[in-house]
Order: sequence, then structure tokens, then C-alpha cells
Amino acid sequence: MAEMLAGRLHVAERALRMETVPVPEPGRGQVRIRVAAAGVCLSDVHLIDGTLSPLYLSGDVVTLGHEVAGTVDALGEGVRGWQPGQRVLLQAGERDRFGLVLTRGVDYDGGWAEYALAREDTLVPVPDLLPFEQACIIPDAVSTPWAAVTDTARVRPAEAAGVWGVGGLGAHAVQLLLLVGAAPVIAVDPLPAARDRAIAFGADVALDPKDDGFKDAVLELTGTRGLDVAFDFAGVNAVREQAMTVLGRHGRLVLAGIANQPISIPSDSRFSYNRQAVLGHYGSEAEHVGQLVTLTGLGRLDLSASVSDVLALADAPEAVRRVHDKQGNPIRLILRP
Repeated sequence: MAEMLAGRLHVAERALRMETVPVPEPGRGQVRIRVAAAGVCLSDVHLIDGTLSPLYLSGDVVTLGHEVAGTVDALGEGVRGWQPGQRVLLQAGERDRFGLVLTRGVDYDGGWAEYALAREDTLVPVPDLLPFEQACIIPDAVSTPWAAVTDTARVRPAEAAGVWGVGGLGAHAVQLLLLVGAAPVIAVDPLPAARDRAIAFGADVALDPKDDGFKDAVLELTGTRGLDVAFDFAGVNAVREQAMTVLGRHGRLVLAGIANQPISIPSDSRFSYNRQAVLGHYGSEAEHVGQLVTLTGLGRLDLSASVSDVLALADAPEAVRRVHDKQGNPIRLILRP
């Protein structure tokens, strides 16, 4: 039986091990993908350190990796419309027959491996000019903020937007806000390197949330009206509290980062008078991934700066360490089998 290398999380021990396992065979309605690139996300790190746990995993071991791109390698029974060699990315998850949303690399085996299985309806064609290293991050690092911007917040042209936390999601949010015409786009991060990155990604200004003149600066930038929409990509209570102080009339606060903490509104009368809203956000839908593939394929969105480094699959533990330690302030590290 053919074998392959895979990065396997042993959940009970919270241990990532690089193991040799059998190459999987596609079942009915499945396609086997030869993995060309797989992203390393902070949520992968949190699965390893115990901050997150699989909800629907059958068993105690899973191959990590929910950001995956590669080529079609083999077709299972009944599969139509796909051919070996086709370039594809994989949706980050799928719904089961009961309607539950299962996440690749969490609830079932993902793409930190030489080969991965995918249900045929979770494949998305990738244009020839889009590198796999960029394509693989679309289903989470890019689609999550895209859905937050276009669907949850429904940002309109010339709306003033603030982005708290310019990491893997927030940096893309800056790009995507520019794409839909938000203005000004204000990035907020305590780290100088993150603020520099925000400017490089196109933010009109990048502010330190600890500066005494923070509120005055936001009001000046928005003509005293405040923000139309504020995005919390940090998942920190202090971010939410600060964002509420600079939210304008009809302003929306979008919680894209998860703090697992109570949400406090300092003044219900001010909140109601200004008709403000707090909106929860999580992940994206299949159509958002398709939209982004179209945009990148036509050159409207450039993801080249998002790939901070490419490592061999065998170096997955090193990649996890670098993401955990924020070494080099990476947006995305990519594993290549």
C-alpha cells in the first residue's frame, strides 16, 4: 500500500506528529487531491495548544490543514466534471447530511499531507496564473474578512472603516475594504510592524490604540462623524470597548475575532439613539470563495504579499512555532509537500 507523510494532531495529548500513513482512497463522490500548498493558520496553533477542540471529530486523531490547494489526482465512483491534473482549491469545510458544518482539518482529515480527500462539491477550479501558495489561503484567511466586509457589514463606498488587529485576517480586511471603496480605511494595532504592514496593504492611516489622542484622530479623519463600521479581528474586549467610543450614527461593530467573553455596551441610550449595531461574524460561505477566485484571477486582488514564507511539509512543527511566537510577524506561512 502506498504511503505518505502527514501532520497529525493527537487531540488527547495535544501533540502534532509528522507520521507516515496510507495514501487515502477516494470513496463514492470523493476526489483525491495531490496537495501543492497548505496554509498554517492561528486556529491550527490553537487546536494544538488546546484553545480550540474539534466538535465532530470521529476518533482522537486528525490531519490538520483547512487551507488547501493542489491538483486532482484520482476520482471516486460517480464523480463527474473533474479530470486528473485540474488545478483546484478546497473549501474549508462542508455540511453533512444533517446540516452540520464540518471543518476540514478539524472534524475530518485536512491538507497537511501529500494527498487529501474532498467531496466533489467542495472543489473550486483555480486559474493557471494563480499560484497554489496564494490560492490555498483564499478559503479562510481571505474569505473570512471578505464575508465580514461584504455580507455581515455590507460596507458601502465612502463609508469610514476601522480595522482592529492587522494580522492574517485584518491585513486582508484592509485590502478588501479598499476593493469595495471604503474611505477612509483606518488600521489599529499596538505593534509598529503591524501598523507598517497596514500602510503597505493600503490603509489610509495606521493608529496605535494606546495613543492618548486616538479618539480625536479618528474623529478628525472621519470629519467628526465617527466610523460607519468597525471590525474586531483581534478578539479582545478592550478593542470592542474602544471601537464603541468612535462608532458613528448607524455604525456597526463587527465581531470577527472570538474572545469568548461577555459584550458590554457602555450606554444603551447613546447606542439606541445612534441606531448602532453589534454583529457577530464567523467564516464564510462557498460563494465568497468563488468570488475571490474570480477577483484574483482577473488581477483585481493581489495576494502575493500574503505569503510570508514557504516551508516543507516536514517542517510543519517549525511553522507552528513561528506562528505561535509571531516570529517575523507572518501573515501566512505555507507548507509544501
